[in-house]
Amino acid sequence: MSNLMSGARILLECLTRENVDVIFGYPGGVTLPLYDAMYDHAIRHVLVRHEENAAFAASGYARASGRVGVCCATSGPGATNLTTGLVDAMMDSIPVVAITGQVSSKLIGSDAFQEADTFGIMRPATKHNFLVKDVKDLAQTVHEAFYIASTGRPGPVLVDITKDVLQAMAHYTPVNEIHLPGYKVVMDGHAGQIRRAAQMIWEAERPFVYAGGGIIHAGAHDELRELVESVDCPAVCTLMGLGGLPGSHPNFVSMPGMHGSYAANMGMTECDLIIALGVRFDDRVTGRLSGFAPHAKVIHVDIDPAEIGKNRAADLPIVGDVKRVISKLTKLLKELEPELAAQNAAARKGWWQKVHGWQAEHPILPSFSPDEIKPQHLMYEINRISDGKAIVCSDVGQHQMWAAQFIRFDQPRHWINSGGLGSMGFGMPSAIGAQMANPEKLVFAIAGDGGFQMSLPELATLVNYDLPVKMIVMNNGYLGMVRQWQELFYNNRLSGVELTTFPNCELLAAAYGMKGRIVRTPEELPDALRDAVNSPGPYLLDVRVTSFENVYPMVPAGSAVNEMVLAPPQPVAVASK
Repeated sequence: MSNLMSGARILLECLTRENVDVIFGYPGGVTLPLYDAMYDHAIRHVLVRHEENAAFAASGYARASGRVGVCCATSGPGATNLTTGLVDAMMDSIPVVAITGQVSSKLIGSDAFQEADTFGIMRPATKHNFLVKDVKDLAQTVHEAFYIASTGRPGPVLVDITKDVLQAMAHYTPVNEIHLPGYKVVMDGHAGQIRRAAQMIWEAERPFVYAGGGIIHAGAHDELRELVESVDCPAVCTLMGLGGLPGSHPNFVSMPGMHGSYAANMGMTECDLIIALGVRFDDRVTGRLSGFAPHAKVIHVDIDPAEIGKNRAADLPIVGDVKRVISKLTKLLKELEPELAAQNAAARKGWWQKVHGWQAEHPILPSFSPDEIKPQHLMYEINRISDGKAIVCSDVGQHQMWAAQFIRFDQPRHWINSGGLGSMGFGMPSAIGAQMANPEKLVFAIAGDGGFQMSLPELATLVNYDLPVKMIVMNNGYLGMVRQWQELFYNNRLSGVELTTFPNCELLAAAYGMKGRIVRTPEELPDALRDAVNSPGPYLLDVRVTSFENVYPMVPAGSAVNEMVLAPPQPVAVASK
């Protein structure tokens, strides 16, 4: 059975069949046929205040829900404004479908008004992209886009549609099959390799689990916990993997890497086996590669074969879906336990003692002051009030690292941040997407005073849709992470980092029609956070924190992960004559 529809109606029918319930977008000339069709359609459109934020919001929706996020923009500047958000999704493997309008087919290449080569521009920014110039291709293309975005290693896919396709009339026939001969996804992993991995784990004296964002994407959190408990070995979760293993779990050490804990980084350095699950050996984790895990063999499990061996050679590579592979691996570990577990049991017990010793020697502890609000104190209070259950969407900078260090995440998809691209301005729009995906949950958006002003107009979106996001600005008057590097590595020559002008957030919030408050003293902080959480609707909290606090531990650029700066340099005492 087929129906005569416009291209715009066919597009919306395809989105409905893909279970899309919300689109984040901004209209323009060539997308007018689509917006006309949306006027009386069930899919909800969220009007953001900048197209970049539409992509960030779609990403936040996808990260918080596990479903494909959808954003939409017009041709030319609308489409190019999506680029940063799509590169962010590409770097963090987030399933997003971006729909852009394009000038009519007959005008392509003529430098028409608001024409840009969106297809060409987006090639390196997406997992795949399409240009639709015939309405007969539209339905198949849209469903292929969703399939590619959500399968294998997830990622963003662009569908660029000419205006005449949106206007054209055609018979719509449902698409029931996707056939992409050049796109193959290996899911199950090699049975022999998985068996060998189980043997290597029991043979190891100092095993260490290194889990990343792939755990979150694959929904493999339960499998990860069972694996870790089966072997009883220490585990770390990367910045993108936090919540993959509950933060309160006794086997969870911390986040590793540039701002990871002493115990995590020493564990990675001293272990004899790394069980790498859904990770890409990112430079922020490994530090200087030649000094990373020098004594360890590596088991590397990943859905993307291009990641295996890219940065660190794998002694045992396993290409496959990390959820399926871990499930099979744990089953084999239990089968082999009676035969192999006892041989290095004493050594593994001693390994745990060593890890616990590192934790006790250099714990990451919050810092408090009676006179001023320490950034760590702010994160401590957010952690206390969220109790591991709130969704926390972070912008990029010092606050991002302190949040990762001090806020506990006991569930996956509760920690949302721009990891690979590190894009400032991400926090608030991603929280819009996360709140739309989880209307019943408490959602915090944490930003610095720099990143907050990059997406400040989205306060209007929060109010427009009455989204109860709690926007927390960690306000230190500087671009904090850049200032930290200038202080430590550029002789404290602070150049271009002081944010001398910042709006009065109480007046700003009132101007947008929401509640807001400035917090200046440690005594005010707990009550201010409670008021924000208990107030219906959105809330803007401007927390004035210490200006010159630095994030520690820190692995300087070019150093190995065990070469950490653990605390501020102490002034050298000069003996009096």
